[in-house]
Amino acid sequence: MLDIGFTELLLVAVIALVVLGPERLPQAIRTTAYWVGKIRRSFQSVKEELEREIDADGIKQQLHNEAVMKELNKTREQFQSQINDLKKSVSIDPAEDQTSSGVNTSSGVDSGSVSGDGSVNQQAVNDTSARLSQEKGSN
Repeated sequence: MLDIGFTELLLVAVIALVVLGPERLPQAIRTTAYWVGKIRRSFQSVKEELEREIDADGIKQQLHNEAVMKELNKTREQFQSQINDLKKSVSIDPAEDQTSSGVNTSSGVDSGSVSGDGSVNQQAVNDTSARLSQEKGSN
């Protein structure tokens, strides 16, 4: 706050001792300390009152919360777009299903055996072939 060194304090103390004398110096120091403490407390109370009125901590917390919410919304939008992309790639029109895979779904291959890229699940094809051969053998 103030750049007062030891030598300046010593000089002020010597001048005060000479001017006030040894009898009144202790009382002058007590009075000065009292007023300095009172001024500090009043400045501190003014500072606290201003902080309460402007609610600096609340504003800081609100700004932090807004930043977090913005980040969460951004992440939610990214996830939503990825989910929409996955839904588009998974859902295939049944008419496209028959033409892209080359397998007739009425012959036993269900639409769940065709993946999103048009390839046929090999296990489903094997199961269907086994069922068809059993049907031919029983006829």
